[in-house]
Amino acid sequence: ALYCTHCTRTTAWPPPTPPPSSNLLTTPLWLGLITDNDETAYLKEIGHLENWCERNNLLLNVSKTKELIVDFATKQKRNYQTPVIDKSPVERVKSFRYLVVHITQDLSWSCHINTVVKKARQRFSHLRRLRDFRLPSVVLRNFYSCTIESILTGNITTWFGNSTMWDRRALQRVVRSAERIIHTELPDLHSIYSRRCWTRARKITKDLSHPDNGLFSLLRSGKCFRSLKANTETDEELLPA
Repeated sequence: ALYCTHCTRTTAWPPPTPPPSSNLLTTPLWLGLITDNDETAYLKEIGHLENWCERNNLLLNVSKTKELIVDFATKQKRNYQTPVIDKSPVERVKSFRYLVVHITQDLSWSCHINTVVKKARQRFSHLRRLRDFRLPSVVLRNFYSCTIESILTGNITTWFGNSTMWDRRALQRVVRSAERIIHTELPDLHSIYSRRCWTRARKITKDLSHPDNGLFSLLRSGKCFRSLKANTETDEELLPA
């Protein structure tokens, strides 16, 4: 995957046409597939990206473009060719932040959760200050929901189901600390995760045009959905719990 944080127009007109397999106008992420250790198709896609930017008067800042390779091969380490854009090599990183989520090359979520926990704890000083002002618990709880819980649950349907027990305990300790400050019970993150997953699933099943609509099929009872099939154990780990 290529991730670019800076792409500028060299001219104001004409407007850019849609790229061949991605949309840099809405998301600066470019995905490619390496099959059987053959990088030809992947490097070809990068060439298409460079040509598309040139045709549409767009300038990619290579210094702010990062490459992330996800490789589940455990038996042997592979050496991949460094992509080159505008005669400049693209930096390869082990993780990057995309849509407020930290994605790592092994698709683990410890890096993201550690960042979230640290950021949420920084808000405790404001919560304690409001408590010292003897504000009602309703106000304190609303402040917690807006400033702390919103951080802990950002894109929670993406990462919480595949997080480790150690990471979940670290998240729950943040909630318990907030409970001791507010002196009231707060919803645990697992219940929030389950509720949002169900909400997302219901929206997908009602939207026939959604690309994931075919993944949901009811059992004969008509009350439960059939579990998703995966080809490997790794794929099963990536499916929401």
